[in-house]
Amino acid sequence: MPYSSLEPDRLIATIARLRDRIHERFPTASLGAVAGALLDIAQAHAQRSATIRRPNWWLRGISLALLLAGGATLVLLVASIRLRTQAEWPLSEAIQTLEAGLSVLFFLGAGAVFLFSMELRIKRRRCLEAVHELRSMAHIVDMHQLTKDPERLLRRGPDTASSPARTLTRFELVRYLDYCSEMLSLMGKVAALYVQGFPDSQAVSAVDDIEDLTTGLSRKIWQKIMILESANDGPEPASPPPAPPPAAEPNPA
Repeated sequence: MPYSSLEPDRLIATIARLRDRIHERFPTASLGAVAGALLDIAQAHAQRSATIRRPNWWLRGISLALLLAGGATLVLLVASIRLRTQAEWPLSEAIQTLEAGLSVLFFLGAGAVFLFSMELRIKRRRCLEAVHELRSMAHIVDMHQLTKDPERLLRRGPDTASSPARTLTRFELVRYLDYCSEMLSLMGKVAALYVQGFPDSQAVSAVDDIEDLTTGLSRKIWQKIMILESANDGPEPASPPPAPPPAAEPNPA
């Protein structure tokens, strides 16, 4: 059914277009390099998520073989009980045989369960590693917008020696913040690729945490955008006029 799941190719194309938009609008900004890194991660994660969704036939085959061996052991155990009579099979020997058979069944079943759960643990570990990578990139995007303060643009004042360079106009600052918000949203979509075909509870919880993180960071960015948009009707703020020179002291003569 169309539009029922995320398509990795379209998601990658959207990220690539965002990277190009950032490069065209801000050719010297390092935010474009972050978008390029996100594109590389999205391409790698699309392949990794597809690998996670595919079953591991080697582990499943070995697990099935152990289950079949356990079933064969159970059949042989029941058949030996039926074939041997009470006279031919003392009670002590029967108990030992049953204990040995049950021990074999236990270890075969435990091995099958272990291999089956190993596939789940491997997929879960790879998913959590990928989500952690996206979490780190979300904080990197947040660092890029951290110094983009709309109040400093609307209410200009004297800078200090450690003040960041503020060269963006109001329009450019809105576009820069909007690009950061789009990038955070796309990170949540990349994370959602993993649980689209792998509904593991821990993986789903980790992806939900990423979406909560990116949504919270994007909310802070949109608060800055709303401040800029609310002042959009007025003219661009002008630089403060230079201070007048101090008045000359009167001559006492």
